[in-house]
Amino acid sequence: MSEAPLLRVENIVRRFGAVTALEGVSLDIWPGEVLALLGDNGAGKSTLIKIIAGSQPPSSGRLLFEGREVSFASPADAKALGIETVYQDLSLCPNVDVVGNFFMGRELVRTALGLAWLREAEMERITAAALAGIGTRLPNVRAKVETLSGGQRQAIELCRFVHFGGRLVLLDEPFAALGVAQTRKGLELIEAVKGRGVAVVVITHNVLHALRVADRMVVLRQGRVVGERRRGETSHDEIVELITGTTDESREAA
Repeated sequence: MSEAPLLRVENIVRRFGAVTALEGVSLDIWPGEVLALLGDNGAGKSTLIKIIAGSQPPSSGRLLFEGREVSFASPADAKALGIETVYQDLSLCPNVDVVGNFFMGRELVRTALGLAWLREAEMERITAAALAGIGTRLPNVRAKVETLSGGQRQAIELCRFVHFGGRLVLLDEPFAALGVAQTRKGLELIEAVKGRGVAVVVITHNVLHALRVADRMVVLRQGRVVGERRRGETSHDEIVELITGTTDESREAA
């Protein structure tokens, strides 16, 4: 693990009028680590992710990326540093094939005699190799995305992110719409992405998924961090108690 966190969240507060969604949240995110954010509805998980992704500004507090304080005016600023969010509905074009989605906005072009052609064969080869590199093989990378399963679509988006230099990926309830087999493959995919040195933050309501894939688990309750546990040093029951507020630790933190 690196000597310094990739991203440090320091005393983040987020208020919406009289409502405080986050109250002094601090945590570190390390390269090559999977961090699970857990908490009940309204705990502040999505608000925190939106601040890290540049979709919302904090009311106070700061973010430090590789030790340098950063401020995001928009998601484009976060993406410029290699931070991106993968939502449940994804950002793929269903009527475009896998290669087209993989290289969308980054197409490889050959120019000769003032004419331009897409380097189709090269893009096809790179797409197939990149997917295989994180353990995903599709029968046909020219298939339209609308014909693929939810798990395969997630694989394309994550693979694209890693291939083009992503540093930190935020996954918002990535398994909510997946079946058992697709969820198992998705968990394996997260481990493969982690193996590339990418930091992964997973928002999930499923404690078992967190225990399966996360190196650390941070529990939010009513906008505060009420517990942090490492995998192998906690249990399903303990995490549930932190989420519901039935432990002495969470009551003291609140």
